[in-house]
Amino acid sequence: MSQANTGAPLRSADTGKRPATATILSMPDLETTTIHAEPGSIHALILEQLDDDQAQDIVSIPLEGKSSIADHMIVASGRSTRQVAAMANKLAEKLKQSGEPSPRIEGLPTADWVLIDAGDVVVHLFRPEVRSFYNLERMWGFGEDGQTRQMGSA
Repeated sequence: MSQANTGAPLRSADTGKRPATATILSMPDLETTTIHAEPGSIHALILEQLDDDQAQDIVSIPLEGKSSIADHMIVASGRSTRQVAAMANKLAEKLKQSGEPSPRIEGLPTADWVLIDAGDVVVHLFRPEVRSFYNLERMWGFGEDGQTRQMGSA
């Protein structure tokens, strides 16, 4: 299911948008390969929305088999508290429009670190300084296979 990363993903013929993809980044040797998120899944919807909102350094970490809280954890950065808050609000609205239950959102007033619980996917949106301090990718990203998944950028 994975393929070599050869640049920006092709646009989908029916929507004109890039399909939701993620790059697997192997930590020991920093090799990357591209995988595609399940089309129509909440995971794909969130990755697409964050990419549309120009989130930075989007990383998707598979939690299946590691935790019962969710199947995926997505970590991304915004350039400012204003962008972090806007991304969180737009993502919540997109989830509601798609028929998903309203996600729980924590941390919106200060928007240094916003947590969005969308059921099977948990999203952490950070300002870059706060993200580097907590370093969630390091805590969760090194599993048995030593891999994390990172969103491709256009």
